[in-house]
Amino acid sequence: MDIIVMVKQVPDTTEVKIDPKTGNLIREGVESIINPDDRNAIEAAVQIKESLGGSVTVVSMGPPQAIDAITEALALGADRGILLSDRCFAGADTWATSFTLGKAVEKINDYDLIICGHQAIDGDTAQVGPQLAEYLDLPQITYVTGIEKITEDLIVARRLVEHGYERIECPLPVLITVMKELNQPRFARFDRLIDACQETAPIEIW
Repeated sequence: MDIIVMVKQVPDTTEVKIDPKTGNLIREGVESIINPDDRNAIEAAVQIKESLGGSVTVVSMGPPQAIDAITEALALGADRGILLSDRCFAGADTWATSFTLGKAVEKINDYDLIICGHQAIDGDTAQVGPQLAEYLDLPQITYVTGIEKITEDLIVARRLVEHGYERIECPLPVLITVMKELNQPRFARFDRLIDACQETAPIEIW
């Protein structure tokens, strides 16, 4: 099974401060991390790969330093990383981001499942995943807290709704957005981290 995971590098909000004049985040000097929900997305993809075989490709859109997030994703079990980086992406809203990610998915072309984190901690909009699914004309399952069954042809997922949970069966390909309740992300393996830092690491910049 070929899986694509969307990953975003975000400022660590436990250390971030707000500019009192502008109300904007002060990102300078703040450590950047993989968005927490995206770590759950990576873990879900790697678990599926370990069960069914296949590959995991992570895609991130951001400045050149976002390659650190891709490097960590490889150390967590992903097989390939793609960074979309261009000055014209700066300040992109959720639709522009979804459109750009969608173009990357179309270029990759071969996939069965797309996994996104539910939302990014530096925006909390939860819009990119659903907008990406709309752009690609894919079915989507949002707020996923459990994957009960997955085969080469379908997925059965449990999702959070207002007053409980909903169980959905959907044929592949599909896009899902996952919440932190889905799993406990693993720690990066040291040997994989060393490999991911090499010049020969499977990382591409588009």
